[in-house]
Amino acid sequence: MAAAADTPDDAHRPEDSAAARRRGKNVLGGPLQDCSHDPLTGWHRDGCCATGRGDAGVHVVCAVMTEEFLAFSKARGNDLSTPMPLHQFPGLKAGDRWCLCAPRWKEAFDAGQAPQVVLEATHMAALEYASLEELQEHAAA
Repeated sequence: MAAAADTPDDAHRPEDSAAARRRGKNVLGGPLQDCSHDPLTGWHRDGCCATGRGDAGVHVVCAVMTEEFLAFSKARGNDLSTPMPLHQFPGLKAGDRWCLCAPRWKEAFDAGQAPQVVLEATHMAALEYASLEELQEHAAA
């Protein structure tokens, strides 16, 4: 189930500290900005789309949820709308910002269903899955 992949790794290591994550760069080459604190997002649940050990989904794209994308994701087996308190997952609605898995964003892009992206809050690791041009096509205003 996808929400379990959204659960932070319990074993915090020094290189996974908040200070180390903050040194990350965004896809534009600048400092990585926070994505969302309400709902609280990020692999480490600190509002930042940085990745770390155990993040097999690579939750690095700060995406603005839409009804269309949420339906697309649910149809692909990743229900992001239903709350899962056990995993500290609030369930998302249109307009929420969320650190989305880079491969899921690319899959949605290829299907014409990609949500908008907050480039300043999207970690440069996203460029391993999508080009800067593809991300810029969907840049949030």
